[in-house]
Amino acid sequence: MKTSLKFLAIFLAVGAVAHAQVEPAATGPGGPGVQPAGPNLQYSLRFSQAAEFGGYIGNWQTSTASGQLDYLNGNERFPFTMDYTGGYTWTISGPDYLGGVFQNLWISQGMGGRKWRFRASDDLGYRPSAPYTGLSGVAGIGEPIGGPSPAPPSTETILTLKTHTLDNSGIVNLDLDLNFATTLTLSGTSNVLYYPNGDGLNTDGELASSQLTRRLNARSSLSGEYLYAYYTYPDYDFSLDTNTGLFGYNRNWTKKLSTTLSVGPEWVSSSDSAVAPSATRIAANAAINYKSRSETASVSYRRATSSGAGYLEGADLNWVAGNLERNFGPKLKIGLTGTYSRTTGLVNNGNVNTRLGGAQITRRVAGHFSLFANYTVSNQSASVALPTNTLNNTLQMMSFGIGYSPRETRLTQ
Repeated sequence: MKTSLKFLAIFLAVGAVAHAQVEPAATGPGGPGVQPAGPNLQYSLRFSQAAEFGGYIGNWQTSTASGQLDYLNGNERFPFTMDYTGGYTWTISGPDYLGGVFQNLWISQGMGGRKWRFRASDDLGYRPSAPYTGLSGVAGIGEPIGGPSPAPPSTETILTLKTHTLDNSGIVNLDLDLNFATTLTLSGTSNVLYYPNGDGLNTDGELASSQLTRRLNARSSLSGEYLYAYYTYPDYDFSLDTNTGLFGYNRNWTKKLSTTLSVGPEWVSSSDSAVAPSATRIAANAAINYKSRSETASVSYRRATSSGAGYLEGADLNWVAGNLERNFGPKLKIGLTGTYSRTTGLVNNGNVNTRLGGAQITRRVAGHFSLFANYTVSNQSASVALPTNTLNNTLQMMSFGIGYSPRETRLTQ
């Protein structure tokens, strides 16, 4: 307990120093809360204590100190965004399954002209286990959990315990307006999933796509997309490639509600047809998004061939996720999230079923401080033999914490 109090004291002191080093945001012409043009910075500091219940694998308690930094340069022609979150989890009692450093950095640089837009981004994460919720992937630390569903999902759809990974995805995207109603989009992605302790299957992925979108009217559009993916496993003489054609329809039903749907054939082949024979499958993406002033909700679905989540040499993935974030006035916010995925190996046809749910309530108290409580439950079962560092049980976590997050600040130019 004394150790936790020391961490809390350090956390509060750092928050006070950081707040003194930035200039408060000026009130824009639209009144309070409307930010002026120019570089903007938002940061948060959090401290939490959690109790985790793992059934036959034991119970444990942890403390986590973390921080989040969001930066936007405010340049309309050359927009730059950076989001960073990181921290450290200490195991106070019980087995050390989820302790250690975690970090995630996402940067994006854009540029554009009258008829074209270009963006390059990179997402780099280092965690002590497969990601659960939020930007960091670490559950129960107080960061928002009910935002829009990610698309596509993380490459690590199989949950792990005490398994450090380095996951990096680089993406380039180019939009070309061919005419007033037609846009051509070209994209390329490079992904690396690396297990520094040798307790997972290192995987490299290269993806390329081209999409043609035709606007039908102010609310609807049709699209046709071709995707190529190539996965290799550096420790094995095996590779996997897919060719996918998707036909989609997007619709903005109201200013708040929108839907997307795309479906088409997917052709799968491998470097060893005796191990993973060629096959034709169905790929699909779908999403429903709702956003109002006080509420954000989404449901997403994806079906495609994946790299295998670090434990299978290629897999058929079915993934569905739902998220809800609701503000009750300026001080109270709740977040809900839920995910189900079924990862089926292409080599042995074994299934890994993963279920995850979380709820969080955040209450702003004095000044820039807030209190939060979080409950997360995860369950994973498999019909195929997996290493002992993968979750094969129900894991529950309850956490409470304090956060410090001043209003968005404008940097002096």
